[in-house]
Amino acid sequence: MSSDIKQNEILMAKNKFKMCPMCGSAKIEYKDARKWICPDCGFDLYNNVASAVGVIICDVDGSVLFEKRAKEPKKGMLTIPGGFCDYDETAEEAALRECREEISLVPSEIRYIASFPNNYEYKNVHYKTCDMFFSARLEIPDGKKLIDLIHAQETEVTGFVTEKISCEEDIQRLPIAFDSVKKALAVWLKTKN
Repeated sequence: MSSDIKQNEILMAKNKFKMCPMCGSAKIEYKDARKWICPDCGFDLYNNVASAVGVIICDVDGSVLFEKRAKEPKKGMLTIPGGFCDYDETAEEAALRECREEISLVPSEIRYIASFPNNYEYKNVHYKTCDMFFSARLEIPDGKKLIDLIHAQETEVTGFVTEKISCEEDIQRLPIAFDSVKKALAVWLKTKN
């Protein structure tokens, strides 16, 4: 068994569900890296991978826009605009919606960069996600900076910063909340040069 698979099993085993959501039995059993079974009613509970998106947006001078997270996980750390995909929504639609919600602006177009797996812990439940990343540019009027045009969704974002990303060390020095964002920035950096 590979160490990655074993590590995922340990992570998912931390999810301690105490009862079956169908019949209420307290006998629900953890079976593998993402499944619980109720021996009383036969219900299977899967913890499938969730889809999430992120958008790398540059200012006119090429600096990347970062948000300061307003809530856990990783409250106070930096990330890029993004979030979970809603049901019946494409990744592209989710990326545009998240920009509208979190920064109050919508890019006219986005370009796919890459996807990476991620671990996301929320209220003591461990989720596995597939984070899909895009890049975008926004139309910024002459004499303005991106940071002057955006408005934070207060429940998600406490503020914004822009940072020059010109090498791998620039990515590593920032307090970025999620490894998947760091990996996406590294791919983006290679494609922009």
